[in-house]
This record gives sequence, C-alpha cells and structure tokens, in this order.
Amino acid sequence: MKAVVLIFSLTSLSLQAQTNPLSILRSRIDTDYPYLHDLYIHCHTHPELSFYEFNTAQRMAEELRQAGYEVTEKVGGNGVVGVLKNGEGPTILIRADMDALPIAEETGLPYASTVTTTDESGKNVGVMHACGHDVHMSVWVGTARAMASMRDQWKGTLLFIGQPAEERSGGSKEMLKDGLFERFPYPDYGLALHVNANLPAGTVGICPGYAMANVDMVDITVHGKGGHGALPHQTIDPVVLSARIILALQTIVSRELPPSEPAVLTVGSIHGGSKGNVIPDEVKLELTLRSYTDEVRNAMIEKLRRICNGEAMAAGLPEALYPTIKVRDEYTPALYNDPDLSERVGKAFATAIGQENVVDVSPNMVGEDFGRFGRTEPRVPILQYWLGSVDPAKVEAARVAGTGLPSLHSSKYTPLPEPTIKTGVLTMSAALLDLLK
Repeated sequence: MKAVVLIFSLTSLSLQAQTNPLSILRSRIDTDYPYLHDLYIHCHTHPELSFYEFNTAQRMAEELRQAGYEVTEKVGGNGVVGVLKNGEGPTILIRADMDALPIAEETGLPYASTVTTTDESGKNVGVMHACGHDVHMSVWVGTARAMASMRDQWKGTLLFIGQPAEERSGGSKEMLKDGLFERFPYPDYGLALHVNANLPAGTVGICPGYAMANVDMVDITVHGKGGHGALPHQTIDPVVLSARIILALQTIVSRELPPSEPAVLTVGSIHGGSKGNVIPDEVKLELTLRSYTDEVRNAMIEKLRRICNGEAMAAGLPEALYPTIKVRDEYTPALYNDPDLSERVGKAFATAIGQENVVDVSPNMVGEDFGRFGRTEPRVPILQYWLGSVDPAKVEAARVAGTGLPSLHSSKYTPLPEPTIKTGVLTMSAALLDLLK
C-alpha cells in the first residue's frame, strides 16, 4: 500500500510540474533560447538610428506574425503593433524600443557592430546598440512567442508595441499621435523593461513611483554687441554675459525650488567667438533640465527665462536683444511606475526568480519616453523595470576594485546575453501570466 501511495505521490508531483505555468514557461524558454540568441546577434550587428529603423521594424513585424499575432506596421513612422486576443480579460501593452545610437562600438566582441552611416547633419558615424535595445527586442520576441504558446494558461489581449525613436524621445509621441490607443485595444496595464549596466544578469530592479525624469533640452542664444577685444567698453560682451547667466542659473535648483523636489540643470555646451582679441556678437548655450513633476518642470523653464532676461537687462541690452530661448520639442515626460502594479508584479517576479534576485532600486534622472504611455486619459497604470545585464563576475570584480562598469550609452557597454535574455522573458511572461489569470 505504501508503494502505491508513493507512486501516486510522485505521479501527482510530475503532473503538477507539467501543468504549473512557471514550469511550462521555464521549459519553453530553455527550448527557445538558441533562437532568441541568434535574434539578439542579428539585432546587435544590424543597428539602425532613431527614425530609420526600417529593417529592424520589418524583422520585428515578421517575428510577431510567425508567433500568430495580428500585425500592423508603420504606426507613427516605423512603429509595429501586434495584437493577440485570447478571450475575455485585461488588455496589456508590452513595449520594446528598436533604435540604436550614433556610437562606434569598442567592446571587442566577435559580433561587435561595424555599421556606419551618415547622420542628419551629414557626419559619418558608427552605429551601436549601446543602450541595450537589442536585448529589449530579443526579450520582447521571446515573451510574445512564449505567451502565444501558452494560450491555455491565460485570458485577455496582448498588445505588443515595437517603438521607434526612443533615444530621440519621439517614438511614443508619434505612435500615440497616429492613433495607437484609438486604432487598437486600449490597455489596462503597460509593461516594459530596460537593461541596467550595474545589476548582475539574472536579477531585476523595481522602483515604484517616479523612477525616471522629465527631460528637456534647451538652446539659448546670448546676444551682445561685438567689437575689438582691446575696447570692451564699446561692446556688450556676450561671453561675460553668458558666464553670469550660467552662474545665476545654478540658483534655480539651489535657491528657488523646494529641497524636497529633485531637479537638475546642466549647461553642457557653450560656444562663442572665433579669436581671442575679438568680442563676438553672440554665444550659444545648450542645457538639459531634469525633474519629476510637471510643476517643477514648468517652474524651471519660467525661472530660466526670467534669469536670462534679467541678466541681459543688467548688462544694458535693449529688449530686442534679450537672449533667444528655445525649449526643444524633444521633451521626455517623467516615468511614473504605478505603486500597486509595481507591488503585484514584484511578487510575480519573486515567485519566478526568487526574492533575492528582485532588487529595490532608487529613482534617477535619466529619461525614457515609455512614461508617455501612462499619461493618456484615462490613465494607464504602467511599470518599467530594470533588467540586470552584466556578467556577475565583472560586477563583483568592479565592487572589490572600487571601479565603475561601462555605462549605458558607452562604446564599451557589454551585456551578457545569457542569462539576461532568459531572465527578461521569464519575468515579463510571469508578470503577464499573473495579470491575465
């Protein structure tokens, strides 16, 4: 009798393993990984710049079609939308970005990108997936394939979004402008991931609430009255005026915003003049502004204008020659991770990869236009989490040595494909299975 009970127990455990969604998912990922690795290598060696992801978008569309999705191309430019309906249930948006950066790769990898192209300014540049979008696309395709093969485990609608031009903050805006949420099912949730250049592969990081910043780029032309460098009294020197403006702008964050409100104002570029003994007529500045809330963002822009005009007035310039201030149309809204969604998905991650591999991370001031998908009305709860991508041995060696690792947007950034891609597919699919119970 004991033998019969033992056999029954073992058989029961075996059946549970076969019907447990995570067990099925892990098996599926192991089987599919060679395909996804080859896809990753293809994406890595065929990068395309923002707004020029023609071949990449075509490949992503074909991947979704092969997985059984209804696919629409050229949404908001090179955007790809794949829809898979599987009965009554929530609709979930899953986004991957497709564009690369104008950086010549210096990783020394056997599959390093050798692509070069001419950018919009006519300059010849290298092209590289230095921000890990090749990993994002591979995980995205792997998740799409896994979920399509497990239709008996969930109910609802999947909305897979291949987004162009994330690096230039225009892709999500163009897709929404082209009717993304009118032409396709309106999502109940939105999910995305982004590789992290400091977390070891096999881990993920979550930051509830504000996780990434509003990003504004501002161009300022400081006008003056040029002349001979030996006769400064006959001029209004825009170089000196620019220096005064730059220093005064630093008081916006330090003296005009509440200390509890994070903000950054950086003057990253200053160009003016052609010769040491000539006072020019103008100087050009380029700035980046970072914040979390719309209130702080708007306040920074208003205060910047006031300071520039005030310093120009103090220098004796007529109003017609006050600085010309242009806030570029490259605005990226802050990413706000819905706290309830973050908590629920975090629990799904812990079940899938172990609580020890789910890390709480702090917000930072980088930008990501996925946040725009969470700012429509009605609001869509969204979550973008960090995917560890670095060889754990390199992370530990850097920690012991007290040195840094190559950052995102670095020519030397080197993600470890496995287990990064496997962990990405497992966590994203586990989140979907939980939300689509």
